[in-house]
Amino acid sequence: MRVDLRKLLCVAVVVLAGLPASAVVTLPKIIGDHMMLQQGVKAPVWGKTSPGDKVTVSMCGKTVSARACSKGYWQIELPKMKAGGPYEMTISDKDGSVTVKDILVGEVWMGSGQSNMQWAVKDTNNAEAEIAAANYPRIRLFYVERQVAENPRWDCNGSWLVCTPENIPIFSAVLYYFGRDLHKELGVPMGLIHTSWGGTPAESWTSAPAMQANPEFKPLLDRWADIIANYPVAKAAYDEAVKKWEAEVAQAKSENKPEPKKPDAPQGPDSPHRPSSLYNAMIAPLVPYGVRGAIWYQGESNAGRAYQYRALFPAMINDWCEAWDDDFAFYWVQLANFTKRLEEPADSDWAELREAQTMTLSLPHTGQAVIIDIGEAENIHPRNKQDVGKRLALIALAKDYGRKVEWSGPMFKSARFGGGKATVSFKHATGLKTSNGQAPRGFAVAGADKKFYWADAAIKGNKVVLRCKDVAEPVAVRYGWANNPDVNVYNGAGLPASPFRSDGWPGITFGKN
Repeated sequence: MRVDLRKLLCVAVVVLAGLPASAVVTLPKIIGDHMMLQQGVKAPVWGKTSPGDKVTVSMCGKTVSARACSKGYWQIELPKMKAGGPYEMTISDKDGSVTVKDILVGEVWMGSGQSNMQWAVKDTNNAEAEIAAANYPRIRLFYVERQVAENPRWDCNGSWLVCTPENIPIFSAVLYYFGRDLHKELGVPMGLIHTSWGGTPAESWTSAPAMQANPEFKPLLDRWADIIANYPVAKAAYDEAVKKWEAEVAQAKSENKPEPKKPDAPQGPDSPHRPSSLYNAMIAPLVPYGVRGAIWYQGESNAGRAYQYRALFPAMINDWCEAWDDDFAFYWVQLANFTKRLEEPADSDWAELREAQTMTLSLPHTGQAVIIDIGEAENIHPRNKQDVGKRLALIALAKDYGRKVEWSGPMFKSARFGGGKATVSFKHATGLKTSNGQAPRGFAVAGADKKFYWADAAIKGNKVVLRCKDVAEPVAVRYGWANNPDVNVYNGAGLPASPFRSDGWPGITFGKN
């Protein structure tokens, strides 16, 4: 069921034959020249006009009309169309018409999250060659300008662009490489809608009703209610601190000393970290535009609250699926390896966040791209975004387009303990191997004392058998359980195994909300 806009529109749709002469209707930015419409679905088109006016939309020989509600909002649904174009669309009311040009029909995907989704093509590996080759007139790009809002907005800032070497450099690299791979494989036009903001948590991208519906999020919402209520006082104190800092800067300059650090501004109503602020400004205006689904790269900002993410991430996904429809696909990137590699097994908030992501695969029409092998220890923004896009595209090809491809690396299925060893079984494990032909690395086992030690591992078919001289009777096994684990297990398709643990012992982020 689509929500938000539909609640406002008072839509009554009828099919007509005629078309008035010339119009001043207002369209949201997502509906404009060079746009991409989703094939195979009834494509929503909406806008504003005078209350009660009849609006008529014509495209590809089909004409559909609606009457604006008392607030002037209207919406129609174009009949299902096959991939093709370019086409033109005419939208008319009693005062005239607007023509939208160079429209293609194909596949439409959104890309959202924080900085690794925002990361631009110009900052990836082989950027110069990638940009020079980005001449795809049947790929269309829409970039949602970063804004916050207290309440859901009807429109956003942005425009559709043709994919060219001139337009691609600052576009989302992950979304572009994902869409480009699908475009090449499917041979249909591809529309890519980029809406992300670096450093933001998942609650910012979740609607207020969805946040309020779960009591587990009440501490988070209460904390932000206090922040907003106290903001005037905090802002006044900040302004005074800035004045003092400016005087200290002037004195430091006169004495040829280093400048003191500027005070940090307090969080307030305009913070992109505020729950629902980005959903309101950067997701709500896109509803109910026809899309196949979304890809998502985020989690770093929630790693310190990984247990909470077990509820928050599914709530956000369900929120988006309700806003669009039940067939909405949602695929994400598991956090990459990052920070200094540790010598011994240890707890890890990033491992717990990855676990929360993997647990969310219980939702329908979801998928996870594992990139535990292509991160960078000293860079939270790995430059290899090509493989990220490729692994996401494999999921879509298998789940949405019926391609017979392996789309997942090995996933933990079960662990059996006894006889001084642990035997781990996997799904998606055909051709189970290591990347370098050596013994599997990254496995640790623990006994009843819950202390983990590295294990010796051997591959036996689609299983891994573990033994450890320090653990006589293992009761738990972990793999890749670290911020930056040393791992090397893959399947025959060359996709890496996902980190996992068999135990359910409380982690270091348990209770943090």
